[in-house]
Amino acid sequence: MSKVRVAAFGTGFFSHYHYDAWNRIESVELVGLCVNSNRERAQEFATQYSVPEIFTDPVEMLDRTRPDLVDIITTPESHTALVELAAARNIPMICQKPLAPSLEEAHAMVEAAEVAGALLIAHENWRFKPWNREMAKLLRAGAIGEPYNISFRMRPGDGQGPHAYLDRQPYFQKMPRFLVHETGVHMIDVFRFLMGEMSGVFARLQRLNPAIKGEDAGILTFGFVNGAAGVLDGNRLADFEAENPRLTMGILLVEGSEGSIRLDGAGRLFLRSKGGAEREHVFSWTDRGYAGDCVHALQAHVIAHLRDGTPVENTGREYLRNVEIVEAVYQSNEEGRWIAL
Repeated sequence: MSKVRVAAFGTGFFSHYHYDAWNRIESVELVGLCVNSNRERAQEFATQYSVPEIFTDPVEMLDRTRPDLVDIITTPESHTALVELAAARNIPMICQKPLAPSLEEAHAMVEAAEVAGALLIAHENWRFKPWNREMAKLLRAGAIGEPYNISFRMRPGDGQGPHAYLDRQPYFQKMPRFLVHETGVHMIDVFRFLMGEMSGVFARLQRLNPAIKGEDAGILTFGFVNGAAGVLDGNRLADFEAENPRLTMGILLVEGSEGSIRLDGAGRLFLRSKGGAEREHVFSWTDRGYAGDCVHALQAHVIAHLRDGTPVENTGREYLRNVEIVEAVYQSNEEGRWIAL
């Protein structure tokens, strides 16, 4: 099979990780990038990542480059229109999260892709972080017996003061729903990846930094269909002991009938058998790109599916469950009660 031709939308802060990853997948050829109006910035990206053509018209890019895959790396409010354009041409696509500003729009996006028979994948890279993949292997192998509890203390420490987020993703300040809609959804997906389907949620959310519009702290309690329980304790103002708090964004702990697995801020995993001492579980990962090169891992996963037909994770339909849980979190916070899922 010839190289997979990829066309991309967007040149925001996080898109650097996407373009860099595409450049490192040998079976991929970037054929175009599209921006709203900032051609100067687009030219910088095109030069840096060897993209041959720049466009400001999405229709023109899709029709001229005829890509095998579209990568949508723009802000949520633009996703629906771009997904519909790609779907109408039956082009497989990866779409960054949040999928859309609302659950209703997310459903409409997924349905548009399905009606057209076009593959839609959510760019949910946290489950592809190497420590989360390794933890999943350990759990599947029964390393700690039956998992009882999962907890994550999210402490990136990047949300303080009037200039919070402005150096990387300034639109964060204006999002009416922030911590859970934008960031917490990552861990909802990781929790489900590691522990199975959720059965309910109770949430209490707060806005601590007056410079932003949405919530930036909260405690979420989850139930799982298998009887396990989970706690997501998120606070974007507080940090924790780590050379780079944004590497793992916090500390993850899974406890089971025969022991526990703990993730620290350096991307290391520690196993403890019941009644025993904790020991490091050594595994290999690459300190490159974003958070253990998880963007590259996700994109390579999609390319393997397109080229070889290997199973693919987080299709649009599958990812809607995460969006529905996010909506239940906000409903729980507003109504002050447990929401069954």
